[in-house]
Amino acid sequence: MTHKRAGSDKPPAERDSALAPPQDSQESAHSLRRLVLSEEMYRKAFFLTPDAMNITRLEDGMYVSVNHGFTQITGYEESDVIGKTSLEVDIWVHAEDRARLVQGLKTDGMVINLDAQFRTKRGFIIDGLMSAAVIRLGEVPHIISVTSDITDRKNAETQLQRSEEKYRQLANDLPAFIVTYLPGGVLTFANQAIAKLVGMEPPQLVGLNFLSFLNEFDRQVVQKRLSQLTPQQPVEAHEQTYVGPAGEVGYHQWTNRAFFDAGGVVTHFQAVGEDITERKLAAEEMKIAATAFESRVGIAITNAKLAILKTNKAFTDITGYSAQEVVGKTPKLLSSGRHGPEFYAEMWQSITQKGTWEGEIWNRRKGGEVFPEWLTITAVRDGAGVATHYVGTFTDNTLRKVAEDQIKTLAFYDPLTQLPNRRLLMDRLAMAQTNSSRRQHRCALLFVDLDNFKTINDTVGHQVGDRLLEEVARRLSHCVREGDTVARLGGDEFVVMLEDLSLHELDAATQAEAIGEKILRALDQVYEISGHRHYSTASIGVTLFGSVKNESIDEPLKRADMAMYQAKAAGRNALRFFDPNMQAVVAARAELEAGLRKALDQHQLVLHYQPQVSKDHRVLGVEALVRWKHPQRGIVSPSEFIPLAEETGLILPLGDWVLRAACAQLVAWSSNPDTSHLTVAVNVSARQFHQEKFAEQVLAVLDQTGADPRLLKLELTESLLVTNVEGVIAKMNKLKSHGVCFSLDDFGTGYSSLSYLKRLPLDQLKIDQGFVRNILSDPNDAAISKMVILLAESLGLDVIAEGVETQAQEQFLHSQGCRFCQGYLFSQPLQARDLEAYLHRFAGRS
Repeated sequence: MTHKRAGSDKPPAERDSALAPPQDSQESAHSLRRLVLSEEMYRKAFFLTPDAMNITRLEDGMYVSVNHGFTQITGYEESDVIGKTSLEVDIWVHAEDRARLVQGLKTDGMVINLDAQFRTKRGFIIDGLMSAAVIRLGEVPHIISVTSDITDRKNAETQLQRSEEKYRQLANDLPAFIVTYLPGGVLTFANQAIAKLVGMEPPQLVGLNFLSFLNEFDRQVVQKRLSQLTPQQPVEAHEQTYVGPAGEVGYHQWTNRAFFDAGGVVTHFQAVGEDITERKLAAEEMKIAATAFESRVGIAITNAKLAILKTNKAFTDITGYSAQEVVGKTPKLLSSGRHGPEFYAEMWQSITQKGTWEGEIWNRRKGGEVFPEWLTITAVRDGAGVATHYVGTFTDNTLRKVAEDQIKTLAFYDPLTQLPNRRLLMDRLAMAQTNSSRRQHRCALLFVDLDNFKTINDTVGHQVGDRLLEEVARRLSHCVREGDTVARLGGDEFVVMLEDLSLHELDAATQAEAIGEKILRALDQVYEISGHRHYSTASIGVTLFGSVKNESIDEPLKRADMAMYQAKAAGRNALRFFDPNMQAVVAARAELEAGLRKALDQHQLVLHYQPQVSKDHRVLGVEALVRWKHPQRGIVSPSEFIPLAEETGLILPLGDWVLRAACAQLVAWSSNPDTSHLTVAVNVSARQFHQEKFAEQVLAVLDQTGADPRLLKLELTESLLVTNVEGVIAKMNKLKSHGVCFSLDDFGTGYSSLSYLKRLPLDQLKIDQGFVRNILSDPNDAAISKMVILLAESLGLDVIAEGVETQAQEQFLHSQGCRFCQGYLFSQPLQARDLEAYLHRFAGRS
C-alpha cells in the first residue's frame, strides 16, 4: 500500500536550506542542503542522478532545466519542455497533485515525498515520489524537484497486499496446519485446518500459546530446536507421534521457520504441519514392497502395451539383461521360439478372463541359453477394470528340471545303458497298443538275449561285461527307426518295440524280420573293449501285437520271450517268431519248476548208483545220480530237470541234498563188507562249487554224517575252470587235504587249459560218453580218447570212460590203457538196495 506525504516534520530553517533527494525525507533534505551550499555539488547531483530532476518557475511552471534522468523516465527531451509550462507539456496526470505541490512550497518552502502520477511522452502512466524546494535564480523564485519512478514498488505493494489476502484465504483452504506465533509461543494466526484439529475456530486460537498444545516431551524438543535457529539456518523440521481419540496412532510432520529483524533477533515463527500418517504407512508398505521387489524372484513390470517399465536385480541375474537393456522393450526379447501362437493365445485368454496366468515357459537368456522358468503374470486394473499394467514374476526352473530329469532317469531309465527300463517300456507298450488300435497299424516286440554272456562275465569280469552291454545298447539304437523303442530289462536282456508297421500281418512280419536280421548282423560284429577283442551273438524272439483288442500289455512280452527261447533252442544267433505251440511248452516248464521246488520240500528225490568197474571186473565205486519220483509222472529224468535247476538256482539246494544223501549212504555201506570199500562220485555244478564257503559246506556235511572223506569223489566239469581258477584250486586243495578225491568229468568237451590242468589236485579224468559212443567208428573220437588216456598217464591220474555199452568198446578202451569203465554194459543206475544185491551177484560171477 502506498502512503502519500505532503510537507515535512523538519524545522522550517532546515527545510528552507535543503533540496529533497529522491529517497527518504531526511536524505532529501541533506541533498538539497548540499546543492544550495555548493554549486559544483549541485551540478554533479543535478546532471548525474538517475532520478528525474527539473527546475521550473514557481509562477507559471515553465521549464528552465531538466536532467538526463528526466529524459529517461518521462521520455521528454530538453527541446520538448524547455520554455514550456507544465500545463503545455501535459506531464501531470492529476492537476490537483501539482496544486498540492505548489501550495506546499508556498507554505513551507519544501515538499518531501509527494506521491503523484505522471504521464510519459508515449502516454504511459507512472507513479512517482517527488521532493521539491523553492530556490531563487536571480530574484525569480523557481522550483527544483527530484522525482523517483516508484511504479514497480507501487505494483509490488499492491501485489503484496493482494498476496496477504490470498495467503490468508489459501492458508484456510489448505489441508496443512499453518500457524504464526511469537517467540513465547503466542499465536498470531491459525488456519482452519489446525483449528479443526484441536476442535476450535481460528479466531479462538489467536492469543493462545501454541506450545501448550504439545505434550511435555514434544514441547521440550521443539523449544530446544527453536532456540537453535539462526538467520543462517532459520528452518527446522521434526515429526511428532499422536494418539487419536480411538487410540489410533498417527504421525505429523512440522516445519518451523524463524523470522529475524536486522539485528538478528527473532520476531516471530511460522509453522506448517501435515498429517503424514498415510504417507508414513505407505512408506512402510513401499519399503516392504521394495524388499519384496528385490527378492530372489525375477520381476518385470510393463505398461498396458507390454513395454517394460521396471525390472529387479533377480531379473538381471536370471536373464542376463540389465534394466537399461530391456526398459522400453517387450518381453518378446526373451522368447525362446519353443512355443507356438496357440500357447500364447491360451495364456492371454487366461489373463484377460481371470486376470492372471501361471505356468512353465521356456525363455532365452542374453547369452542365448534356453532355460525353463515358472512364470506368473498378473494384470493391474484401474477403477474401470481396464488393465493398466502387467506384473510378471518368475523363477529359474533349471535346477528343478535337472532334478526332475535325474529322478525321471532313475525311475524310467537303465543306469548302465541309459535305455528305457522295464517300467518305461511297459508304459510305452500300453500307449502303442492304444495307438495301433486307433491308427489301424500293427506293432512288433523283439526280445533280444545275448548268447553266452555269462561266460564273458565269468572269464573277463563284470566290468568288461558292462562295457559290452553299453556297446550292445548303442548298436541296437542304431538299428531301429526314430520313434521305435530300445529298452533293457536287465542283465543281457533287451527289448525292441517297433511301431507303425503295416496293417497286414505278413507285411508287418516282414518289416520286423528285416530289422531283426539287421540287429543280428550288428551284434555279431567283434567288440573292441579294453584293448581286447570279444565276440557275442544274440537270440531274438519276435511277436506282433496290436490286432487283438483289450490284450494285456504283458502278453506280447511273454510271447516274444518264448520265441527268444525257441531261437536259443535253434542253435543261438538266430531269430524266431512266436509259435503258439510254445505256450504249452512254457506252461509245462513253469509247472515243472513249481513241482521241483515241492520235490525238495516233500522228499520226492532219490539217489540211484551206477557201478564203476575195473579192468578185472571189480566194482570199486559208484556214481550217485539223482532221480525225481514225481507223484503223477513217476520217475523224471535228470536231463529234464537238472538244466531247469541250473537256470532257476535250485541247483544249490538240490546239490546240497545230493551230497548229504550220498554221504549218508557211505556211512550206511560202511558196515557191509560188500559195500564198505565203495567210493561215491557226486556231481558238483560250477554254480555250486563257486559258492564262497563251498569247501566248508562239504567238510561240514562229512562231519555231520560221519562219512569217510577218502570215499567221497567230487566230479567237476571243465566249465568250472573258466573263471577264478586260483579260487578253484584253493578250494580243491583244502578238501584234498581232508582226503576228498576229485574227478574231472566230460574231459575234452570244454575250454580248460592244460597249464591249469596240471595244477589241479585231480585223481581221475573221465572220458565223455560222446566220444565213447562212436569210438570204434569215428577215428576222431578214438584219437581223442587215446589222447585223454595218455595225458592222464603222464599226469599220474586214473582214467574212467562213461557210457560203455558194448564189450567191443570195453576191450578197445582197455587196450589203450583205460582201467575203469561205467555204463549199461555193466549196469544201469540202481537204488541202494538193488545195488547191494547186484554187487553180491557180480562178486560171485567174477
